[in-house]
Amino acid sequence: MTSNIQAIIFDFGGVLIGWDPRNLYQRYFPDQPEAMEKFLKEVNFMEWNAQQDKGRPFRDGVEVLSRQFPHRAELIRAYHEHWMESITGRIEGTVQLLYALKENGYPVYGLSNWSTETFPLVKHEFDFLDQFDGVILSGEIKLIKPEPEIYEKCLQMVGRPANECLFIDDSRANILAAAQMGFDTVHFQSPEQLFTELKTRQLLPVSFLYRG
Repeated sequence: MTSNIQAIIFDFGGVLIGWDPRNLYQRYFPDQPEAMEKFLKEVNFMEWNAQQDKGRPFRDGVEVLSRQFPHRAELIRAYHEHWMESITGRIEGTVQLLYALKENGYPVYGLSNWSTETFPLVKHEFDFLDQFDGVILSGEIKLIKPEPEIYEKCLQMVGRPANECLFIDDSRANILAAAQMGFDTVHFQSPEQLFTELKTRQLLPVSFLYRG
């Protein structure tokens, strides 16, 4: 399968960088996974965190949620104070593919729902983030995937039409929104699956050997 793809756009969390608040909270709920899940559901953690991704200052978010759930205030503050513990590491296979795409001459871009307060922490930790030709963070532009406007901003950055861009994300909602705008898409499941998708599109160097 030949491809007219001229640029590759990566999501970060769950694709290149492992992120899971449970990695942080397990120390507060030792051997109590059900209690941890109850807490995360009770405070509607993912929706709350999305507001920081969209640009709300962490301190404001912590204050708002702590007022709503005062008995959970310590746990809510812990996410802000120990945020880096929610990062589980680089997703090695995807990083390998990122470098291979760059080697093959493709520009690579980042489009991520991420707070501007916490992104510098991972930027310092993971040098592969220096490979990107451009990055859009939701927290910078106050837009969040899957809002259509953030994909329009991405196309402006890339300077190519959507049908010449491959967008890779682990969220089905984000993928569907991008596909509706004309992007070629990969709903990321694993580095091995992404390798197959890239190989099928003939985007990798002929000599590339994937070491998953």
